[in-house]
Amino acid sequence: MTIAHDAAPGSRVDRSGLDESARLVLGRALAEVIRGDVEFGSGARAEYSTDSSNYRQVPLGVVFPKDAGDVVAALQVCREHNAPVLGRGAGTSLAGQACNVGVIFEFSRHMNAIVEIDPVHRRAVVQPGVVLDDLRDAVREHGLTFGPDPSTHAWCTLGGMIGNNSCGTHALYAGKTVDNVERLSVVTYDGVELDVGPTNDAQLAALAANEGRVGEIYRGLRDLRDQHADLIQARYPDIPRRVSGYNLDDLLPEQGFHIGRALVGSESTCVIVTEATLRLVPDPPIRRLVVLGYPDIFAGGDHVPELLRHDPIGLEAVDERLTQLMRSQKLNLESLQLLPPGGGWLLFEFGGDDPDQLEQRIDALIADLPDRVTWARADDPVTQQKMWAARESALGAAAHPPGHPPHLEGWEDAAVPPEKVGEYMRRITALWDEYGYQGVWYGHIGQGCLHTRNTFDLRTPEGLRAYRSYVERAADICLELGGSLSGEHGDGQARGELLTKMYGPELVEAFGAFKALWDPDGRMNPGKLVDPYPLDTNLRHGPDYAPEPLPGRKHFALKADHGSLAEAASRCVGVGRCRRFDTGVMCPSYRATRDETHSTRGRAKLLEEMFRGEVTAADWRNDDVYDALDLCLSCKGCKVDCPTGVDMATYKAEFLSHYYDGRLRPRAAYALGLLPWASRLAT
Repeated sequence: MTIAHDAAPGSRVDRSGLDESARLVLGRALAEVIRGDVEFGSGARAEYSTDSSNYRQVPLGVVFPKDAGDVVAALQVCREHNAPVLGRGAGTSLAGQACNVGVIFEFSRHMNAIVEIDPVHRRAVVQPGVVLDDLRDAVREHGLTFGPDPSTHAWCTLGGMIGNNSCGTHALYAGKTVDNVERLSVVTYDGVELDVGPTNDAQLAALAANEGRVGEIYRGLRDLRDQHADLIQARYPDIPRRVSGYNLDDLLPEQGFHIGRALVGSESTCVIVTEATLRLVPDPPIRRLVVLGYPDIFAGGDHVPELLRHDPIGLEAVDERLTQLMRSQKLNLESLQLLPPGGGWLLFEFGGDDPDQLEQRIDALIADLPDRVTWARADDPVTQQKMWAARESALGAAAHPPGHPPHLEGWEDAAVPPEKVGEYMRRITALWDEYGYQGVWYGHIGQGCLHTRNTFDLRTPEGLRAYRSYVERAADICLELGGSLSGEHGDGQARGELLTKMYGPELVEAFGAFKALWDPDGRMNPGKLVDPYPLDTNLRHGPDYAPEPLPGRKHFALKADHGSLAEAASRCVGVGRCRRFDTGVMCPSYRATRDETHSTRGRAKLLEEMFRGEVTAADWRNDDVYDALDLCLSCKGCKVDCPTGVDMATYKAEFLSHYYDGRLRPRAAYALGLLPWASRLAT
């Protein structure tokens, strides 16, 4: 396996090999063969140029397949044009794996059906575009749930969870996504359709004896397992949250040669998933929450091994700096008032079906607490939700705190053995101090996986050099403690380059061989996880970021964003909350259309791309932006619900004032604008 070290820091790397003419020909060819939608215009390319990470790569175009037949047909066309491809869920990936210069397969619009629910055998069959909470709602009447639940559960898709091997709060109870996948229906870039799952010796022998690509894949996987079994057992860390690298350990005999699970977390670098059979688990009907207060978050980390003996179904962390940022922005103040005294907090959740037994377990936990630990409990769901809000406010509080630089991901989800999590946080915090970074700690402390966002400077060459140095040293600390570079968000571009540190060159070569069995042409999400782009290239806001100043007098102060509409639009970090359907008011136009263009996120990305002038015109009379804003109701729902404070109603008013400058507005605008004078006449 090779790494593209020849790329300069802050540069852009494109392995598509297609020029503009070839791209347009590809788009027309796709439109002729699939029943779903094909969007190769500048607007769609701008909207899908980033995920929720620090990275940006403009796609060739986007396809929205209707069914598996569309996927096969679209892949054939892409193969004929030698175009890279990747599958995408809700676009909330934090390591850059959901953006690339290729054809994006977007499943949430059409392939979002729950095919079957089998409550007896506790299984569900779903298409990749199904939103996690839709599945959970559908199986709740049977007392079941899908266990892994990332914070994006209300809008993330199961296909995306399979691609990233997502976890969430209750992975402590139910395991990672990989632990809950029974079978996958997949398609390779060269058109091989397979149904993969556990494979016994007789099945493996029969499949490996096949002629053609099927036999080649199974023989190759068998040989890969036999060649590297000892090294896999020696080098894969035995911790709850190992997400980095391919799941070659699932090819071992004791794991049943489970090819479906080996493909979980492969980040669309090997296959496209068209259907998944998932394991369901009992949903504890009664929950109790106890919040524990410690002198600092490090003391809370030290106490984790003792707390795990009380069998929580969730054990999450919040540090003092995060609560300070929440107070400075007046976020969920009621939640903070419910916290017990302390400088770091752990949220300990019990689950079960016997209230008396739960009460005994709570009493046992409290009796075991050291004198320095304070506590508060919540029994009713409303109070519990208020307490959980402190944990769920992390991204909104840290992303754009007033008076501070933005807090970015980049080293945000490493995992270590739970008994070493206190030491890990102390050593990484000392590294922050050395580099002059600020940061926050929060996340899945019960499984040794801590999230953090830091004040990295990616916009200057000096800052970028410091960032690379910091990440490499943080990786060394994590691995010295027996950890994993990623404990939830995956490798993508952010950590793919560091995998040799974790696994050594021989296993990293095995990763390359695993990918090559599925994708001999190297066209599946190139540059991510295997043969990765350098971690300091293809940046969304790198040294090359220079938004175009557009003429005209500004109408809104935008004080929090230094008077810049470009900076205001870049508040959107792609978390995707505007794609949710369950609660809140954001975003009504997306709820009606299921079209990224009409989400707050899609509009923000279009505005940001307008100021770049690369994909869509740097012009106030930009029709891509106008069309996206056309269905915006200016309801201010985003101002309330968006965790990073995107205010699309204000941005729309600013944009339209320039768009119509010097020309007639629609008649409806004049009718509304003249209402004050009309009302005076009427009286």
